Amino acid sequence: MAKKNMLFLAIVVILAVIPILMNKGAEFGGSDGQAEEAIGEIHPDYQPWFESLWEPPSGEIESLLFALQAAIGTGFIAFFFGYFIGKKKGEEQTDR
Repeated sequence: MAKKNMLFLAIVVILAVIPILMNKGAEFGGSDGQAEEAIGEIHPDYQPWFESLWEPPSGEIESLLFALQAAIGTGFIAFFFGYFIGKKKGEEQTDR
């Protein structure tokens, strides 16, 4: 089981690192910026319906908040997977 987990971890790391190494000069921008550009090209007179209530002071803080949101979501999903798997294993043991 440990070998299998290490293999999966190695594959994930490789899949994360290869695109960065292949495109050393590339800028990895978000889809929000691309959407804003596309809207500007299609409809130059477009005015947004509303403004953000709070704008993060820098791109780094925005990235930190996004990563925090992703980590909380991942933790939430992992907790429930673990909970239900543990519950199922507990039921199997009591059935024996």
